[in-house]
Amino acid sequence: MSMPDPTPGPEENADGHGTGNVPGDPAAASGEHRAQDPGTGPQEEAGPEGLTVDDILSTPQSTDAESGDAAPETVGEDSPAAALAEERLEELRRLQAEFVNFKHRTAREKEQLRTFVTGDLLQTLLPVFDDIDAARQAGDLTDGPFAAIANKLEETLVRHGLVRLGEVGEKFDPNVHEAVLQQPTSEVEPDQVSMVLRSGFRIGERVVRPAQVAVAVAE
Repeated sequence: MSMPDPTPGPEENADGHGTGNVPGDPAAASGEHRAQDPGTGPQEEAGPEGLTVDDILSTPQSTDAESGDAAPETVGEDSPAAALAEERLEELRRLQAEFVNFKHRTAREKEQLRTFVTGDLLQTLLPVFDDIDAARQAGDLTDGPFAAIANKLEETLVRHGLVRLGEVGEKFDPNVHEAVLQQPTSEVEPDQVSMVLRSGFRIGERVVRPAQVAVAVAE
C-alpha cells in the first residue's frame, strides 16, 4: 500500500489549499487585471538619493549656475573685460609708435655721426685737395700715376658723401659761397659765380668749407 506524497502540488499552498483563481475572488481578479494592463509601464528606477530622472530634470538651477550660463551674453563693449582689452591694445599701439620713433631717431643719429666723422677726416685732407686742384690747373695731373691716385682719393670721398662746392655759373649762395671779390663780366649773369678761387666741400648737410668765389656784376 503506497503512502500519499506530503509535498504540496503546484496548485496547493503550504496549508493544502490551492493557489489558483477562485471564482468570485475580487483580489485575485484585480491582481490578474493589473498584471495584464498594457497602460501601466515599469516604474522608473530611483537615483542614489531616491530621485528619478524626471525629478532631476525638473529641479531648478541654482543662482550661480544661472549667472554662469548668462555670463557670455552679458559680455559687451561696456564690460570690464572689453575695457581692459581696449586699454592693453592702446598700450601696444603706443609702444609700437615709440619703437618706430626710436628707430628713426637712431638712424638719424647714426647718419649725423658718420657725417661728422667724415667731415673731420676731410678737414685734415683739405690741404691735399688744394694741392691737387692747383696741380690740375697747372696741367700737371693730366695723366700718370699721381693723377690716378688723386682721382681715386676724390672718388672714395664722393662715395662717402663728399660734394664739391663752387662752379662757374652757379647762383651766388652765401650759405655755401664766400665772396672774395666782384668781377665785371658779360660771360655770366650778375650775381652768379664768375670764378672759383678755392673749392669748397660739403658732407651731407654740413658745409665743411665754403667755396671762395668771385661774383659777377654788370659791366
